[in-house]
Amino acid sequence: MRYRPSDPDRVLDRDQKVIADYERSGATPPRSAEAAEDRNPNKGLDRAGVISHGLKWTASWSLRLIVIGIATWMFLKVFELFWSALLPVAVALLITTVLWPLVRFLRSHRWPPALAAATGLIVAFLVFGGIIAGMAPTVSSQWGDLVNKSVAGVNQIRDQLQQGPLHIQPHQIDQATRSITDRLKSSGDKIAEQVLSGVTLAGRVLIDGVVALILTFLFLKDGPRFLPWLRVSVGRGAGAHLTEALTRVWNTLSGFIRTQAIVSAVDSICIGVGLVVLGVPLAVPLVVLTFFGGFIPIVGAFTAGTLAVLVALVTVGLTKAIIVLIIIVLVQQVEGHVLQPLLQSRSMRLHPAIVLLAIAFGGTEFGIVGAFFAVPVAATIAVMWRYLSEQIDLRTGDATAKDLQAVTAEGRYAAEAGEEHGHKLARLLRRSREDD
Repeated sequence: MRYRPSDPDRVLDRDQKVIADYERSGATPPRSAEAAEDRNPNKGLDRAGVISHGLKWTASWSLRLIVIGIATWMFLKVFELFWSALLPVAVALLITTVLWPLVRFLRSHRWPPALAAATGLIVAFLVFGGIIAGMAPTVSSQWGDLVNKSVAGVNQIRDQLQQGPLHIQPHQIDQATRSITDRLKSSGDKIAEQVLSGVTLAGRVLIDGVVALILTFLFLKDGPRFLPWLRVSVGRGAGAHLTEALTRVWNTLSGFIRTQAIVSAVDSICIGVGLVVLGVPLAVPLVVLTFFGGFIPIVGAFTAGTLAVLVALVTVGLTKAIIVLIIIVLVQQVEGHVLQPLLQSRSMRLHPAIVLLAIAFGGTEFGIVGAFFAVPVAATIAVMWRYLSEQIDLRTGDATAKDLQAVTAEGRYAAEAGEEHGHKLARLLRRSREDD
């Protein structure tokens, strides 16, 4: 009889012969294909059931993401409503991070909290006032010469327009001047409205500044009492988590101010060297203005750079003014796209791309102030996300309390509690599987 692979008897005889050979050799006999299919736990599952399970999982997570997105949108809207009230608080927190090392030193030497906080603010005012007072003689001594050169520069530009390749006649210049004057007169109402709006804005800035200074004093005076009060209010477990997380956020904000100061110093020094080499007057005041302008995104650097170019134009000529402009543009481009993202990404443990995206989003949604606070906010979110990830690792067994670097005693307590909670959760899951 001819052998046919589909003959069941011959397949059975072949399998029995192979199994007998393996038993004589002491090896484990292989399973036949039919036996493997019988032992497959997924055998008999309907494709529709598998697809339905996948769709349910996708729908469940999609719904959760939608809810999270809606909650985030609502939070941003509420944040916009209270933005004017929260701005002085944010400014006060950043100022507090700068002054706190001095205040902490004074308090460690048994100074009263109120006196230490007041001393910190007074020292800050004295330093700032000393810088202004140090620049005043230089500005006053060169101001008259700067005004005379400015008038001469304007007359020179007028002569070049008349005698240059454009051959503009004097009556054309006078006509253009009269046209501009008439347009300004006709737009008097709009100009007055804009001036009034500017005065209102200046008043609001002044009020916010006063409120920020008062809050800074209170933060310096009573700041160390906040975390103990928070632990008592929310309980031991939640208080330990909040203490550790908020302390990490505080350290991150301190790093932001230090990094911004380094970036502004490098920016001002590079531009100052260029001004000194080119012989531009008022180099020191322009350097100081560039340093402080570095703390104000976009507008600060633009204003300081514009003043430097104008001073160079009316004092040392058009050619050197163009060179100053090139230096400023190059320095600001390197600072904004290389130095600042690199340093801030290291101090705040953020990728440079995240820093750039945060600045772009903050500037688009909240303007100049949003661009300034974008990086601290992004760093705060990253700190909270890392802390949450650490707590998950403790509960999954991917990390132990000894593996984590807590910055507070409460953080170590929270890590040990999280690890113990993970052990309990693992025992419950094993018991549940055994019952099933």
